[in-house]
Amino acid sequence: MGVFTIIMRKQPIPYILYILLLIPGILVAGFNMSVQTNIRTAIAFNLSGPVCLGIVSIFCYKRKISYQNIHKVLLYMALPLVSTVVYLFVFTPDIRETITGTGSNYAASGGFGPNQVATVLGLGMFVFAARFFMLSPSLFLKMINGFLLAVMSFRAIVTFSRGGVITALIMIAAFVYFYFLKVNAKAKFRITRVVFLVIGLGVMVWGYSSLQTGGLIENRYANEDALGREKADITTGRTDLISFELEEFFKNPVLGVGVGKIKELREREVGILAASHNEMSRILSEHGLFGLTALLILLLTPLFFRLKNKSNIFFYSFYFFWFLTINHSSMRIAAPAFVYGLCLLDIQYNQKKKKQLSNRYGRIRSLPS
Repeated sequence: MGVFTIIMRKQPIPYILYILLLIPGILVAGFNMSVQTNIRTAIAFNLSGPVCLGIVSIFCYKRKISYQNIHKVLLYMALPLVSTVVYLFVFTPDIRETITGTGSNYAASGGFGPNQVATVLGLGMFVFAARFFMLSPSLFLKMINGFLLAVMSFRAIVTFSRGGVITALIMIAAFVYFYFLKVNAKAKFRITRVVFLVIGLGVMVWGYSSLQTGGLIENRYANEDALGREKADITTGRTDLISFELEEFFKNPVLGVGVGKIKELREREVGILAASHNEMSRILSEHGLFGLTALLILLLTPLFFRLKNKSNIFFYSFYFFWFLTINHSSMRIAAPAFVYGLCLLDIQYNQKKKKQLSNRYGRIRSLPS
């Protein structure tokens, strides 16, 4: 509704082109239909994420948003995750009863995909870590945000899905680094103390997770099985899937194999019925050079925008979340598409907010209006 009702001062030409570049893959899939192909299902399943990303990007492209409102957006994004964590504790109150090995744990994920659950909980970890640093002036708020950060970290870890947790840590590290650069010496000292608090909290959460899983979580992150033997493939077979998709891209470099066709080809040629976890290799194999162009638009447009506008303090956290998530979990959920759009926002810092931040946290430098 916003795309069609709100006046856009900056035309999102790159993302309109991006959506148009996805159309040839649909036509190729239609021309190459086999008996088992359900073209409607294939398009809906494989293009819903990329199209969602395009629509979000069109809406958010260089759109102005206040500093207060970006925090509201993050909070409203995190509140349902609090409900998710409550559900997970109700579904599996005793983690030790669900542990059978070092594989991804569906029981500890509420019966849903561990990869996707860990991904969204990792996003919640980032939001409450940011609030712990920026919006916790009192001890009470520090305790609330710290508790939610710890609980989400614990439930993300015990899914035994590493991608979401590692992505969250990279997001938090990027946020702290750029936040640290933008404040004065007094605030730098305060941030340093908070960093040590967060690290201490993380060590306690990891220790508790290890205790609850009987040490198996340590084996999981060390790429070992339950007996401590090193696994042959740290990517759990994903390297083979990516290699196959890149080979198909080189065989069909112009138009690709068509939307949803790579899964059928993999089953027919190598006998493996599995969808790729990697959106980058999938878009290349299914869309060819059109997919490569679309991918380059997604990769480079936010970076070019960042060169001209450095107002978004969360930019790299959002960008890394999108990039890392589509490489380990593809776009099976809307989260990476939505968060990618947040990279394109122009955050406005009014003078009143600058003064409040200066009084509370120390003067923030180099935040253009």
